[in-house]
Amino acid sequence: MSPRGGDRPMVPKADFRSYYGRPIVRPAPWTHDVAAYLFTGGLAAGSALLAAGGQATGRPRLRRAGRVAALGAVAASGYFLVADLGRPERFHHMLRVAKPTSPMSVGVWIFSAFSAAAGVAAAAEAAPLVPSRFARKVLPPVGSAAGLAAGAIAPALATYTAVLLADTATPSWHAAYPELPFVFAGSALASGAGVGLIADPGPPARRMAVLGAALELYGAHRIETTKGLLSEPYATGKAGRLLRTGRTLTAAGVAGAVLGKRSRVVSALSGLSLLAASAITRFGIFDGGMASARDPQYTVVPQKERIAGKMPD
Repeated sequence: MSPRGGDRPMVPKADFRSYYGRPIVRPAPWTHDVAAYLFTGGLAAGSALLAAGGQATGRPRLRRAGRVAALGAVAASGYFLVADLGRPERFHHMLRVAKPTSPMSVGVWIFSAFSAAAGVAAAAEAAPLVPSRFARKVLPPVGSAAGLAAGAIAPALATYTAVLLADTATPSWHAAYPELPFVFAGSALASGAGVGLIADPGPPARRMAVLGAALELYGAHRIETTKGLLSEPYATGKAGRLLRTGRTLTAAGVAGAVLGKRSRVVSALSGLSLLAASAITRFGIFDGGMASARDPQYTVVPQKERIAGKMPD
């Protein structure tokens, strides 16, 4: 008996270690095709924004590189998406309905609208090669309108996948819902800037690189330091190694973009560094979430802490 007359526990409170060695939350049935889709979708969005910037500032090489890269990246995204779905017709079936409350449904429509605009914009770059005089006259203004449309849709394409991950029951993705859009938007801008630094290094690409890196590093730092136990999967194991490598490459890419203004070689290497960083960061975020779903402690311990916080002393 305790001095106050109440019962005193005879054993310390148990710490949770495992749920019979089994996960409580079923991991998302996704392969690394989805991680690749996250990267190529962001690259397509960033490249479209780069192209729109080149169009607005009268930089044809930047515009051309951005449009071609956007089309190539969105085509790769389509491949990875269909590979994950298993059968091509499943993508078509998803377009038969529109559910505003479903990130997946909204994302498919965003992806489709962007793909159409990016395709038309890239096709317009071939206008000088078309034998028809009428086509040579019509394609450039049509391409300009399509390029601006792709640039307008690009922010949604870059960030809807962050909402899609955070909307799952995967513990570390769900906990990071405020920061994932910053990481994905920044990563998309940085990868688009990488294309620009390779094709036509100049102030637009360099500013885009600095902005993208700042957003990405801010969001990643918040995810890795402010989620308590749920930050752990992003800081340890394979995901931790990937994200640390991504940060290093991002910092190197921005430093080269800012300090190597007079060197095309340094600018190109900086662009490659930013592209690699964007891909590695997406894979790190993907692997961190999957790791949190496989280990039951990341489901049970935060739930117990939330319940304990709501209970009166």
